[in-house]
Amino acid sequence: MSPKSVQLTAGRRRSFVMKRKKEVVKAAEVNPDTSKPTAVFEATTGRAYTVSVALPGSIIANALTPELKGLLAGQIARALAVFCVDEVVIFDDGQGNQRQSDKQSYHQNGDNGYTGYSDPNHFLIHLLSYLETPPFLRKHLFPMHPNLKLAGSLPSLDMPHHLRSNEWCRYREGVTIGQQTEEHGRKKKRRKDDMPPEESTLVDVGLSQKVSVPASIPPHTRVTIELPEDREVFDSEKNTVAASAVAPSTPREEAGYYWGYTVRGAPSLSAVITECTYPGGYDLTFGTSERGAPIADLTKQAPNQSQVPQFNHILIVFGGVAGLEAAVEADDELRKLGVKEPKNLFDYWVNLCPGQGSRTIRTEEAIWLGLMGLREVVLSKGRLISASG
Repeated sequence: MSPKSVQLTAGRRRSFVMKRKKEVVKAAEVNPDTSKPTAVFEATTGRAYTVSVALPGSIIANALTPELKGLLAGQIARALAVFCVDEVVIFDDGQGNQRQSDKQSYHQNGDNGYTGYSDPNHFLIHLLSYLETPPFLRKHLFPMHPNLKLAGSLPSLDMPHHLRSNEWCRYREGVTIGQQTEEHGRKKKRRKDDMPPEESTLVDVGLSQKVSVPASIPPHTRVTIELPEDREVFDSEKNTVAASAVAPSTPREEAGYYWGYTVRGAPSLSAVITECTYPGGYDLTFGTSERGAPIADLTKQAPNQSQVPQFNHILIVFGGVAGLEAAVEADDELRKLGVKEPKNLFDYWVNLCPGQGSRTIRTEEAIWLGLMGLREVVLSKGRLISASG
């Protein structure tokens, strides 16, 4: 075969390959592969606002079996993750220890560390904290416990900070594994006039290499890590890569990532508000009840005409089986202040589902309804962080 014929054959082959690629791309556009998820969270701009949800742990007491209690916690965690909730507060509404016979029966079987019956607030806090933690960190941060016996069967949250080892992100969660006073893993001989080596801490972030941060952090501590921008350092033969520890809020504030939720316990309904950890407290609060105003009244107007103001920290509070009225009655501080109506505690008192067909809406259902109903308010009224700072 002449060189000209070989060149012609190769050109036809390239033409065929290019044509085939175009056909594959066109077919993918017409018939997309639906076997893989496409709704991957994409960070946009820094986010100043936070979304907080408060609910009573007593809803766990209303579930009869350990399996149902775990499933209930999993449903709540899924809602928090889907709607990018930054903080969940579990408060005591005085209704949590109503099923003493179930608690005694379960403890007779030997699971005395289980708190699903004896302390439902603790149980819910425990499971929500566990589910929020990236899977590879759980074995380091959560010892074996009866509360977590069925946690493996609960649905995955798959949040942006639940990264696989082959996925890249500027930030990662990690756990400290020990102090490092060596340079690149090798001991360096010191002379008498040398300055003491800077102490650093090794962190496991779920990658093949450990990272080193210039700080002394106790072992088994969860930290948020900002990785170097040069990804190629993780392809080198280095045992450790230098990085920096940042505040857990940094991924949200600087890059706009949703970075999971924190879990806080509160001894009463009033403590949900008074013990707020954000500077300045919550500047927009919603209470939910079937006796409130229809939630559609807040969202049916155009965003620029809405009566709801802009906010930095929004709080949405849900009641238990007996509603928020029971939480007010059980709150000693509110009793001293003469507060009798829960609607007086909030900026807005809303009904999530006017004309409901069922006599009651369960708390785990109300959370989905409330977060969906207020989604437009959150996205249109929450303050962002401008690129100029």
